[in-house]
Amino acid sequence: MKSKPDPAEAAREVREIYGEWQLRPIDRNCTGLAACCRFKLTGRMPYLTRGEALVAARAWKASGRKEVIIPADGSCPFLHPHTGKCRIYDGRPFGCRTHYCAAAGGPAARNEVRDLIQRLEEIDARLGGNGAVNLPTAVREAMR
Repeated sequence: MKSKPDPAEAAREVREIYGEWQLRPIDRNCTGLAACCRFKLTGRMPYLTRGEALVAARAWKASGRKEVIIPADGSCPFLHPHTGKCRIYDGRPFGCRTHYCAAAGGPAARNEVRDLIQRLEEIDARLGGNGAVNLPTAVREAMR
C-alpha cells in the first residue's frame, strides 16, 4: 500500500534544494529593483511545482495572509506595494531565486539547475502534481 505524501517533508526537501542553489558559485547581480516581480510589465510569471507552492503558501500564511490576489497593476501578490520587497523572501519560489530577469543577468543556464529542477519535479509527482503551475494558482491551491 502506498503511503500518503507528507507535505511537511516535501516542504523540507524543497527548502533543502533552495539551500543547495544558494551554495552554488553562480554569479548573479540582482539589483533589487523588483522589475521581475511586475508580471504584467515583463509578460513573465514564475511557475511552481506543488512542493514550491507549499513552501510559498506556508510563508504567506505565516505573514498573516489568507488569500492570494494579483494586484491591479499585475505585479506579484507577494511584492509589497510600498517597499517593493518580497513579503515571502525566504519562501520565494525557485524561479525567483534563479533570477530569470535580465537585470540580474538573465536566467540561470539549464545545465546549472537541471538536477535541482528534476528533484522539484520528483517532489511534485509524489504530491500528485502534473507539473508546474502559474504562481497565483499554485499557491492558492496549496493554501487549501
